[in-house]
Amino acid sequence: MSPASTGASTIVGAAPAVPVVDSRMAPGGPGYRRMSFALFLAGVATFALLYSTQALLPLISGEFGVAASEASWTVAAATGGLALFVLPMSALSERFGRRTVMTASLAVAVTVGLLVPFAPNLTALVVLRAVQGAALAGLPASATAYLAEEVRPKALITAIGLFVAGNSVGGMSGRVITGWVAQEWGWRVAVGVIGAIAVACAVAFRLLLPAPRNFKPGSLRPRVLARTVRDHLSNPLLCRLYAIGALFMTVFGGVYTVIGYRLTEAPFGLPQGIIGSIFLVYLVGTVSASTAGRLVGRLGRRGALYAAGATTALGLLLSLAGSLPLVLLGLVLITGGFFAGHAVASSAVSKTATHGRAQASALYQSAYYVGSSAGSTVGAIAFHAGGWAGTVGVGLLAVLGVVTITVFGTRAARLQRERLATAA
Repeated sequence: MSPASTGASTIVGAAPAVPVVDSRMAPGGPGYRRMSFALFLAGVATFALLYSTQALLPLISGEFGVAASEASWTVAAATGGLALFVLPMSALSERFGRRTVMTASLAVAVTVGLLVPFAPNLTALVVLRAVQGAALAGLPASATAYLAEEVRPKALITAIGLFVAGNSVGGMSGRVITGWVAQEWGWRVAVGVIGAIAVACAVAFRLLLPAPRNFKPGSLRPRVLARTVRDHLSNPLLCRLYAIGALFMTVFGGVYTVIGYRLTEAPFGLPQGIIGSIFLVYLVGTVSASTAGRLVGRLGRRGALYAAGATTALGLLLSLAGSLPLVLLGLVLITGGFFAGHAVASSAVSKTATHGRAQASALYQSAYYVGSSAGSTVGAIAFHAGGWAGTVGVGLLAVLGVVTITVFGTRAARLQRERLATAA
């Protein structure tokens, strides 16, 4: 039988083709569940620690005799520290590995978390929170870069969505737990409990996360890092995604920094434990983040961003009502819209970057947490000046920014397609 009849190569002596094996993880494959759960726990610890004082701001204001705008610095300092250090930490992860940097970051953050309850005054508390945020900077960018390297592309949005879902669970559980614990034993015991929970999450994370198989160490040379950052900042799509992440987080940071003050005042007058339980709406964020991949599949990335922005804006408007059920519905929509938008934008960054993924993700995280710091500070100032309507106004302006940027991106993509069609 001839070679042609058997489908064999007609080239005499040709070496047989060696199949390329994709070592990246896929849903249902070995290590995928362990990886997903490990990063889910890392997300829980990150958000629980990062926002551990947010639901407690009225109590902190009462103990130290300060206004909401001053107490909000316990949140803004943490997110600001993260925003400032996320890029340097991402560079360390390029050299020493994602898992190593994430482990070290969690170790330092949980250690500081155990010191926070003993802060003697507001200044010390803000400083400790800034250090804690800087330590946590090693988590977000390293985690998304780890996923981009270790997970197959078709599963990337889902995997990042699960990590973001861990963020939402951490944010929710931290606020709910601190609310009820603080009602009985004060805010110091409450943040101490969160620190202990974060220790358990950090240990489990290190034991469960599979060793990386596709990581290739990069350079720590400042010139190389600067060139990579310049490349990312010269990419219009990445810059738009960075701005979208920052604006979504401006809404979220402002709303959840101030909501505790609003609910303690008339006509609601809720106790601290009930206010903490309000953050159960974060479960909506867990669902919306983990299903962001399906939303993109149906609407496309820009369509998903429009839907997330519209949902967030509707929630802001509903929250203006004097009825508690309508306020809660508003928070549900704000939370769902925010987490969906964040998951879509952050996964798009990982897919868009062709090199230096850790730096690309770090720039997104930096913009994202700058938005959080700005939202918590400006939202508190707006609340002091104009009540809840002032905070909602800041949020609506941020959503308008998201929509405007997305419209511009849609137009730019259409013009690019037209140019390519003309050139062809």
